[in-house]
Amino acid sequence: MSLDPQPLDRFRLDDKVVVITGASSGLGHRFAQVAASAGAQVVVAARRAERLEALVAELPNAHAAPVDLTAPDGPANLVATALERYGRIDVLVNNAGKSQVISSLDFDPGQMLDELRLNLMAPFELARLTALTMIEAGSAGSIVNIGSILGTVGGGRLKVPGYAAAKGGLHQITRQLASEWARKNIRVNAIAPAWFVSEMTEDAMFATDGGRKYVTDGTPMGRGGDEHELDGALLFLASDASSYVTGQVLHVDGGWTAV
Repeated sequence: MSLDPQPLDRFRLDDKVVVITGASSGLGHRFAQVAASAGAQVVVAARRAERLEALVAELPNAHAAPVDLTAPDGPANLVATALERYGRIDVLVNNAGKSQVISSLDFDPGQMLDELRLNLMAPFELARLTALTMIEAGSAGSIVNIGSILGTVGGGRLKVPGYAAAKGGLHQITRQLASEWARKNIRVNAIAPAWFVSEMTEDAMFATDGGRKYVTDGTPMGRGGDEHELDGALLFLASDASSYVTGQVLHVDGGWTAV
């Protein structure tokens, strides 16, 4: 057997159309930069149009798609925008999310539904609509859901019942869709990060002594994640490097879920 001379080429996204939600800040902003650097044509989606335009100005081949994914027609509008611009979708990164820190005893059904709409229902609908376009085109595709360690284990002193429920559901829908769509050449996987600095986590987890202690005490590596430490997971699952991987939840957590 001859050696493969270019094994790293499989991690590239040259000419693939990648849709990334929640791209106006935090992890989504970084994911857009990484995908574009790997050669992708990127559709960046979020509610804050001005931030998307600033991001697009930084990237070599990108298109801004302002959208409210909790609106009834939000996911469909995003898919339509991507198809109108590039004609297809090869990769979907479901990253948009929100979290409310409220005790379960004080968390009412309306608040739960509010979180489920963005963190679980919108990713499912986007995945479903994207898969339909892939099937119609007869093309292979990859869907990467951004879950959380809190979809796998409880938060303990961190009171985020809606977020935990939604991310647990997202992990399970990842497995379900992967099992349904595998023979249609559509792979569905998830990344479950631990604590990375973002707009959502900065004040609660990294700006206070209590938050920093929670992160360092619970992480075997003794620290939160650095910005670049999700790059490899994203490129692996989005690209052909993971062509025989589906239905998996990849924890990038410094060992949080190992103990």
